[in-house]
Amino acid sequence: MHILVCGSLAFDRIMPFPGRFSDHILPDKIHILNVCFLVNGVDEKFGGTAGNIAYNLALLGEKPLIVGCAGKDFGPYETWLQDLGLPLAGIRRIPEEHTAGAYITTDLSDNQITGFNPGAMRHPAQFDVSGFPAGDTLAIISPGNVSDMIEYPRVFRKLGIRYIFDPGQQITALSGPDMLEAITGSYMLVTNDYELEMVMKATGQTRDQLKARTSVLVTTLGEQGSVLAQDGTEVRVPAARVPQALDPTGAGDAYRAGLIRGLALGRSLAEAARLGAVCAAFAVEHRGTQEHRFSETEFAARYTENFGSLA
Repeated sequence: MHILVCGSLAFDRIMPFPGRFSDHILPDKIHILNVCFLVNGVDEKFGGTAGNIAYNLALLGEKPLIVGCAGKDFGPYETWLQDLGLPLAGIRRIPEEHTAGAYITTDLSDNQITGFNPGAMRHPAQFDVSGFPAGDTLAIISPGNVSDMIEYPRVFRKLGIRYIFDPGQQITALSGPDMLEAITGSYMLVTNDYELEMVMKATGQTRDQLKARTSVLVTTLGEQGSVLAQDGTEVRVPAARVPQALDPTGAGDAYRAGLIRGLALGRSLAEAARLGAVCAAFAVEHRGTQEHRFSETEFAARYTENFGSLA
């Protein structure tokens, strides 16, 4: 099956501050804030929603096509994706922009101050998906360029391609009508519980009304697992156990990758969600969104430990 992953590609530049912000920010002077934090270097990680989902799918044995934009500094990330065996034809280069980047300063209490430069993500991908067979293609529209998140659902509906809509961090950037249009006719709407509340507020729809506009409503609940609503029934899938959770960042993207892998294999919705839960468990055991690895044997063992034998 062809898998299209639409969304962002970004560098996460993490700068550890060997102190606490609270010792340097004076509450009564917040209106004239002017502080400088001397950090202990910069740790550059590969990220972005499309990049993270594609990375996890590659670990699971898939070769998805990323649809998004990258900038003039994309070289190291490009090499990383090539080493994973991922095709790059869907990535549009914007030579006058930098690849999207998050600049994250983290103090000793794990508080963070982040600046985000959308860079190349300001531009639409402009990738033609009309050549993909409707019956053998699955797409996910994850947070990225807003016009892509509006236009690709229209294109996929017209072509008869099943798509997952995952508005995530771009919920506040999408208008209620645009979001509702994207959800209507989708195969699946995936959010966490907080994001679902934001979607309902933006669209003016209740949860039941949203369920009527998409075939499957998936709501992730962190360590409480996920809830799958389809055809008037709901199934709760527990989270996979984690020996030591270090960083939840990227767990949602890993979950989505496992879910997509299961759907591509023709698994039941519940089993696909269990694959997502196991993939997310590996992600939270490492700091960074593309730092974990697992073999097929390791993944199967973790699945069996949590959910029984993987047929």
